[in-house]
Amino acid sequence: MPAPKRTARRPLLVTSAALLSLSVTTPAALAAPVPPPSPAVTPPAEMSTVGGVRLGRPGTQVNLAPGVPVLPKDLTARSWIVSDAESGEVLAAHNAHWRLPPASTLKMLFADTVLPRFPRGTHHTVVASDLAGMGVGSSVVGMREGRTYSVHDLWLGVFLRSGNDAVRTLAAMNGGVARTVQDMQEHAERLQAVDTHVVSPDGYDAPGQVSSAYDLSLFARSGLQKKDFREYCSTVRATFGSATIQNTNRLLSGDTDVPVYPGIAGVKNGNTTHAGATLTAVAERGGKVLLVTVMNPEKHEHNEVYKEGARLLDWGFQAVGKVNAVGELVPPKDAVPATGEPATGASAGQAAGKGVSGAEAVVRASTGSGAGGAGIALAVAGGLLLLLGGGAFLVNRRWPLPELMRRRTRH
Repeated sequence: MPAPKRTARRPLLVTSAALLSLSVTTPAALAAPVPPPSPAVTPPAEMSTVGGVRLGRPGTQVNLAPGVPVLPKDLTARSWIVSDAESGEVLAAHNAHWRLPPASTLKMLFADTVLPRFPRGTHHTVVASDLAGMGVGSSVVGMREGRTYSVHDLWLGVFLRSGNDAVRTLAAMNGGVARTVQDMQEHAERLQAVDTHVVSPDGYDAPGQVSSAYDLSLFARSGLQKKDFREYCSTVRATFGSATIQNTNRLLSGDTDVPVYPGIAGVKNGNTTHAGATLTAVAERGGKVLLVTVMNPEKHEHNEVYKEGARLLDWGFQAVGKVNAVGELVPPKDAVPATGEPATGASAGQAAGKGVSGAEAVVRASTGSGAGGAGIALAVAGGLLLLLGGGAFLVNRRWPLPELMRRRTRH
C-alpha cells in the first residue's frame, strides 16, 4: 500500500478521536445490535471515586482562587475533564465518572489493547467474515473483500476515518470480536478504568456499552506512551488505497468554523445517535501537555464538541500551575513505584499524585524538525516512565510522553 502522506512536524504532541462522519448502510445480513436506551439526562448522585473523592461528585469540580481563571461560561457537555497528561493532575472536571456511551472514542482503548500485537508491516487479505457485524450507518474507510492491506494502513483507517471496517478486520486478526472485547475489558481493568463496559470494539451504540470522561482520558494517556499510537492519532492526511483520507478530528484538521488548535497533537473523536459527539484531545503549549475529554454537548451547533474542547484547553493552559488539582489520573494497576512494589488502588494514586522516592530522570525526545534538523528536547525532572518486560511501568510524579509527534495540516 502507498505510504501515508504525513504532515510536517511542529511543536506539539499526539491526539483526538475520529468522528463517525463517513456513513454507509450495511447489508441487511449485517444487522446492527439493538440500540440501547437513551442515557439519563442527569448524573447519578454517587459515582466512582477513582482518582479522588471530588471526581465522584456530580457537577463541576474546580478550585477557584485568586489568580485562577474562571471556567468558560458556555459549556454544555454532560461530562468533561481537563488534566495534565504528564503529572496526571486533574485541573477541573464536570461529572467526570458519569458512565455514558463513548462512541468512537472507545477506539482509543481498542488501539491501546491491540496495536502492540501486530507489526505495522504485517499484511492481511480481507475475507467476508472480517467485515461481518458492523452496525447500520457505521463509519467506514472503504475496505474491500479480497484486497490486501498493511496493518499500518488499517490503523490509519481507524484513526483518520474511524473506520469500523478497519476495526473489525483488526479484531478478526486478533482472534475475533468476542476475544477482542474480552481483551479490551481486561486492559480497561488494568488501567483502573472502572466505568467502562465494552460490548463492541468499534464504539458503535450497543446495550450496556459505556465509559466516562475520566476513563477515556486514562485510555489516551496510556496510548500516548506508544510511538505508533502517537503517530496514527496525530496524522492529518494519508493515502489509503487510491484515495486520500483526512482526519475527522476538527481540532487537528480544521473546518470552516473551527481552526486547527495551536499545539494540537491528536487523539480521537466520535459521534453516534446515543452518545452524541465525543472528543478526547491532547495539546502542548509552553512545555505543558494537557488532555481534555468532552462528552455529549447539549448544544447542537455545528462542531460544538470541538468548540467546547478548545475552550477547555484554553482555560487549562491559563490555569495550569495556578489551580490546585481536584484529583488525578491514576496509573495502571501493574505500575511499579520506585520502591519496586506494585502500585494498586490508593497506593497507585499516591504514587502518581504525590510522588515516590527514587532517582529523578530526564527524558529527551528529538523530532528532527526546524532549521538544520535541530532536535527539540523535552526534559522532565521528577520521574520517568519506562516500558518494562511484561508491560510493567516505573511511575513517579510525572509520566512523560516521549518523542512527541508534531504535526500540522498541510494546506
